[in-house]
Amino acid sequence: MSELLAAVQAAQPVKSVAVLARILQEQLSAEEVSFLITDLGGNAVVRLTGSAEQGGAVAPEPLPLPGTVYEEVIRSQRRWVSTEGRGEDEAGEGRPGSPRVVVPVTDRGDAIGVLELTLPAPPGQATLDRIAEASRVLAHVVVADRRFTDLYEWGRRTTSLSLAAEIQHRLLPESFTCEAGSFIIAGGLEPAADVGGDTFDYTLNGHGLNLSLTDAMGHDVRAALLATTVVSALRNARRAGLGLVAQAEAANHAVLDHAAREHHAVLEQSAQVTNALAEHGAQAMVTGQLLWVEFETGRAEFINAGHIWPLLLRDGRLKEVTPAIDLPFGIAPGAEYHVQSLELRPGDRLFLITDGMLEPHGQDRALHRLVKETGNLHPREAVRALTQSVLRASDHDPRDDATVLCLEWSRPGRSSVGRL
Repeated sequence: MSELLAAVQAAQPVKSVAVLARILQEQLSAEEVSFLITDLGGNAVVRLTGSAEQGGAVAPEPLPLPGTVYEEVIRSQRRWVSTEGRGEDEAGEGRPGSPRVVVPVTDRGDAIGVLELTLPAPPGQATLDRIAEASRVLAHVVVADRRFTDLYEWGRRTTSLSLAAEIQHRLLPESFTCEAGSFIIAGGLEPAADVGGDTFDYTLNGHGLNLSLTDAMGHDVRAALLATTVVSALRNARRAGLGLVAQAEAANHAVLDHAAREHHAVLEQSAQVTNALAEHGAQAMVTGQLLWVEFETGRAEFINAGHIWPLLLRDGRLKEVTPAIDLPFGIAPGAEYHVQSLELRPGDRLFLITDGMLEPHGQDRALHRLVKETGNLHPREAVRALTQSVLRASDHDPRDDATVLCLEWSRPGRSSVGRL
């Protein structure tokens, strides 16, 4: 592995995956080594080695996941070994030939893709261990190098993004899933190609976890810019060490200020300013949930800024968490925000959702039933099941974003990977 790491670090970031594949091919005398990256919606993979290595103007060629070996490996996070070669359709269907190994490429629960090898002979345990180690190296390579090249982003875009979606995806975390010892965070947003105002965010600090989910009014570039304003205000306040109330106040002020500038509402008389801002509040509004969870105890503090109530799955039972609701961001200057408490127990799952999750189902019961049915899935897969249900219910044309942020508060010492 030292040779592998040294060669990858010496390569250009756009070439690093190809270099890793070439060296692994030489070390194992493999007939072929490929890296396939998952697309934004998690419904297809794209082969990034070989002819597609550089990316470019031509759209990536997606290989649909349903029913394939690739789907099995990504969903189960277990390797797959066969004595059959890759099918001619490259869809994971085998044909007689050389043995094939497919392993997940994952970083802290974020399912990046798969590593596929065609070998000259059935692999022994030492070879399988070496491939598994290479997949971990590959995950770190992708995470590190995607800062420097569009290759990986190109591979994930199996459909074109609108300008609003381009802006809004820059607001989302680099990784939609994070396994962090005793808890797991997983988020999802659909439709990935044309979003309309939703965001989610998380960060781990010294003693606790910050999460936020926001929904900016609108469905176009204006909504994306409004979302940019509120997320940037929240991050700026958080990174300055401010608490939840101050973060909420900063977001409220930023949305009001954004609305005033956008509509040239800076007037001379203070009463006129107030009236103009209040009138525009109905046009530039952002709802949201802000949370902080203490690592050691699971004690949560949160603010509900005019947003849909969270859902809590505990011991197989689902209930709405029904806190008091403060004003959305951008409604009124000087709005007050109140911190409320929630105790998370081992095994709990807390879901933050936007209204786009409810509208296609027509009623809360359908969504609640699906949340309970996915209780045994990894949070990453549960979130995907929820967002996919919205696409199905809306015939893949939802009128609004459907966004979910799931926090699983695991039992101390419990391995979230080992139960897959």
